[in-house]
Amino acid sequence: MKKILALLFFITALSAQAQHPQEQPVVDSIKVSGKLIKKIEKGEILLIDVRTPEEYKAGHLKYSSNIDYKNEQFKTETEKLDKNKTVYVYCRSGNRSSKSAEILKAQGFKHVYNIGGLEYLKKLGLPAE
Repeated sequence: MKKILALLFFITALSAQAQHPQEQPVVDSIKVSGKLIKKIEKGEILLIDVRTPEEYKAGHLKYSSNIDYKNEQFKTETEKLDKNKTVYVYCRSGNRSSKSAEILKAQGFKHVYNIGGLEYLKKLGLPAE
């Protein structure tokens, strides 16, 4: 329960600070409730780790999916996702996730957030596997 509350707090804080590269900050208010984590669990909100499969296997955020930014199939794989869903993207340091967020926006995703690097996210107490 403590980890779920930490995740809910983190997502709320990020939604207020989230920004898309080379744009003014994008602010979407997300009401925090127990329903938010359920939406992530059910896949209604996508949490994407854009690191390599090897990095992902070494540890990742719970509920995340892995789509490797460095793989030539990245754009093909992300095109398969529902563009109407909210997408949270992270990597090791925030660099690949920033570039990935830019690609997702260009593909027509409406709500994309670069939430940064895994180590920082883990320090915040987010559940990792």
